[in-house]
Amino acid sequence: SSGINAEYGEKEKKRMYNSRVIQIEHGQFTPLVFSTTGGMAKECSCFLKKLSEKLSHKTNQKYSDTVNFVRRRIRIELLKTCLIAIRGHRGRFYQRPINVEELDLNLISDQH
Repeated sequence: SSGINAEYGEKEKKRMYNSRVIQIEHGQFTPLVFSTTGGMAKECSCFLKKLSEKLSHKTNQKYSDTVNFVRRRIRIELLKTCLIAIRGHRGRFYQRPINVEELDLNLISDQH
């Protein structure tokens, strides 16, 4: 199923790119492998948790809000990619980057 395919994709990407990244670029390589249904491989999941932790700390937001925001954005982008693959691209090609300092990850207001 999708979990097995994601693990296979992760191993294949590591096999293809890991040695080059380590030897030439002197860096680390973490393949981000997703299924079209939103599932992800183990290393990808660990990466997203670490990214959410750092974003949470930088923006002074709750970790739960941050990880939900990151997962939601990933799912939206996966859906967009699938739609573009099916029907082709329509619309703008450029979007303004998001300023992390201005980002509020909590969609529910704490005010009563």
